[in-house]
Parts: sequence; structure tokens; C-alpha cells
Amino acid sequence: MVEQKQEYSNRLTLTERSHLVVQGVEHVGKFNEREINLDTNLGFLVLRGEGLHITNLDLETKNMVVEGRIFALEFFERKSGKGVRGKGMLDRIFK
Repeated sequence: MVEQKQEYSNRLTLTERSHLVVQGVEHVGKFNEREINLDTNLGFLVLRGEGLHITNLDLETKNMVVEGRIFALEFFERKSGKGVRGKGMLDRIFK
């Protein structure tokens, strides 16, 4: 039996800077009311803002919904297996 790999899209839908739907989420790393770090199927994504809350997360379908005031979306390419989520605290401070 041949196993079929399901393709997932990578899409961001931002509505009025307060409601963000992200498709393609593989892992959620650090998160608080000011920053959320994600590993997506196309690389790493950092969300910055105020009052950020993950209102829905389904890693099976790779979908996530974030609400709050969103100031910035920052993308990073995957350079190694560690990436953003694997960095230690000192690495992030002295980057």
C-alpha cells in the first residue's frame, strides 16, 4: 500500500490587524501576550503585538487563529534542524 503525503497550504489571513488565521502551522514554540513563535511548513514565523491570544490551534489540520493587536509578522528561513525554537536564551539575547 502506498502512503500518500497530504499537502498543506501556507496562508496568512489578517483582518483589521486583530484577527489572524494561519494555515501550515507545524509547531508553536514560545508564546505570550506580546510574541508568538511558530514553525510553519515554509519556515519560522514570529508574531508581535499586544494582547495576543491563541484562540484556536489544531496541529492535525495545521491551522491556528490568533486574536489581539498585531504589530509585526517576521519570517525566517530554516537554516538547520534547530531554527528559532531550538535557540537558547543566550543565543536570542546576543543575536
